[in-house]
This record gives sequence, C-alpha cells and structure tokens, in this order.
Amino acid sequence: MPRVSLDLEIPADRAIVKASGWRVAPGLVPGQPNQGLVAEMGDSPARLADYDDSGWEQDADIQERRSIGFTFAWYRIKVTIPSEVKGEQIAGRRVWFETNVDNYGEVYVDGKIDRDKWVVTGNNTPKRILIEEPAVPGTEHVIAVLVANAPLGAPVGTIFMRYATLAFEPAPGA
Repeated sequence: MPRVSLDLEIPADRAIVKASGWRVAPGLVPGQPNQGLVAEMGDSPARLADYDDSGWEQDADIQERRSIGFTFAWYRIKVTIPSEVKGEQIAGRRVWFETNVDNYGEVYVDGKIDRDKWVVTGNNTPKRILIEEPAVPGTEHVIAVLVANAPLGAPVGTIFMRYATLAFEPAPGA
C-alpha cells in the first residue's frame, strides 16, 4: 500500500475530501476590535471546530502574502475522510496534515492542539500532524492554523502557508 496524498490548494483534490476551500481571516480573534488582541486573553475561539467562519474570505489562496508588521491570521478547512484516494483504499491508514507556515504557526485539529508537536516555529519548518489513525471514511475534521509574523518584538516579512497536504499512509505493520 503506497502513500497517497492530496494537495489542499487544488480544487479537484479538495473535492475528494468534500472541502470547498480554505477560509482565511486576519486577527487573533477575527472580527473583534483590535483583531482580538487583548492582554492576558485565555484562548481564541477561532481554533474551535464549531466556530462560525462563514463571514471569512472563502476559497482563499493560502500562499498569498498577508502582513503589515505584527500580524495574525487564521486559515481553516473542513475535510471528510474519503474511502478511496487515487485508487487506494483509505480505511485503516494513518491520515496526516502536512504544512509549512511563515513564520510561526499553531495547528488545531477539531479544536485541539498537541503543544509539543503541532507548533510550527521558524521559517521553512515543515510539520506533520496526525489527524486520524486508523482512518475511518466519512469522519469529518476541522483543521485550523493560526499563523503569526515573527519575531514578535520586531516582525519582518509576511505570513502565509507554503503548502497544505493531506497524506494517507499505511499503518505500521500493514
């Protein structure tokens, strides 16, 4: 059983996982005054799977450079695990989300984060996040990626996602 993957920037690949496209919104809490930046805030609701992102930019280009100094943005997509990808059965496999963000990022799956493994630090640092094992066709997941410009005290460059892939790999011993 070979590895198969889908490029979540390509509409035909997104259609396989029933995803209409990426939604993007600026801010730590999009739509809030000062983009939700407040001292000692506990968390951003934009990470939650049931957060209402219907007013966000739709079918956004994740590689578009977005930044003016200190900048945050959320990138969200909802995917459904398919039964087959490129002629390969998916049930029982491992499902990975692979990405690379510029500069700092956090990946939330269904509103949860593994603080040791799902934080992206530094430019050109690829990340692989285990979404599901074993894969169960029909299962839905919301992937939310928070991206920020760094260094925070003197931000440079822009924020964007270099790529976003959903990969399906054989489970160990398969």
